[in-house]
Amino acid sequence: MKIFVLAPKEDWICDRLVSEWYATFPEFCTKNINDADIVWLLAGWCWNHLPVEILKNKKIIVTEHHIVPEKFTQQKYQNFMIRDQFVNCYHVPNEKTKSLLSQLTNKRIEVISYWCNDKLWYPIDSTKARKELDLSIEDYYIGSFQRDTEGSDLKTPKLEKGPDLFCDYLIRNRSKIECTGELHVLLGGWRRQYVENRLKKAKINYTLFEKTNLDKVRLLYSACDLYIVSSRFEGGPQAIIEASSMKVPIISTDVGIANQILHKNCIIDIEKDYYVPDSKDLEYAFSKVSELSIKRHGEKFIKLFKEIDV
Repeated sequence: MKIFVLAPKEDWICDRLVSEWYATFPEFCTKNINDADIVWLLAGWCWNHLPVEILKNKKIIVTEHHIVPEKFTQQKYQNFMIRDQFVNCYHVPNEKTKSLLSQLTNKRIEVISYWCNDKLWYPIDSTKARKELDLSIEDYYIGSFQRDTEGSDLKTPKLEKGPDLFCDYLIRNRSKIECTGELHVLLGGWRRQYVENRLKKAKINYTLFEKTNLDKVRLLYSACDLYIVSSRFEGGPQAIIEASSMKVPIISTDVGIANQILHKNCIIDIEKDYYVPDSKDLEYAFSKVSELSIKRHGEKFIKLFKEIDV
C-alpha cells in the first residue's frame, strides 16, 4: 500500500503536516502519484488540482478540517458535490465537523484527531524564551498565533476565528490580571490587522511576529503566561496541541479538539467566563496530548488507509 499526500503549497499548517507524515511513515508513502494506491487530500480544497483520471482510478481520502455554515455558499455546495463523487472516505479531526459533514454526504466519515510532533513541541523554560525574544520578565503575556482578518479587505474580522471575542475578553478582564508589569499580547501568523486595530484602540501593548519560523514560534509559546483560543469553528486548532505539549497555560472555547485534550475547566464561555489554568490543568492537557505522538497516533491513520485499500 502506497499513499500520496497532496500538499497545498501555501506555506501553512497543511504543508507542515504533509512533511511530517512523509518523514515519519516513508514505508507507506510515495511522491509519485501514479504509483499511489491511495491519494490523501489533506488539503481537500485542492482536489481540482488533480487530473480527473487520477480521481477516478485511485482511492481518494479527503480531510475536511472544519465547516463554517455561514460561509458554505451554494457555489461551495456545488463544488463539494462534484468532489464527493470521487471520494471513498472522509477524515475529520473532531465530532463537530463529522456532525456537519454527515448532513452533506453518505460516504464514510472517520474521526481521527491531529497528531503531535513531540520532537518539535516540548517544554522550554519561560525565562530563557523571554530573554531570547527580548521580552520583559515582569509583563503578563497572552498569545494568539492565527489569522484573524479576512484576506478580501484586511480589516473585516474572520469571525470563525473569534478575533472579536478575543479582544472583548482582554478588554473586559484586563483589570483581573495580576503581574508586576503590564498586559502584553504576542501575535503570530499573518493577517492580524483586525486584532491589531482593536488592541491599539484599547491601548493594550502588543508585539507582532509576522510569518516567523517555527523555532521562534516555540519561544513565543514558552513566553506566554496564557494562550487563548477564541474560535467559533475549528478543526483543531493546532495551538491546542502545541501549547499543551509545551505545558503552556491555555483556555479555549468549546471548538474542535478542545474537549479531547483540555481539562473541562479550561473550556470556557469566552463571552462570560474568566479562568486562569493551574498546574493540574497543565498536567492534564500534557498527559492527553502525549497520547497523540505522531508515531503512535499515526497508526490510526495507517489502519484507516488499510481498510480503504481493499
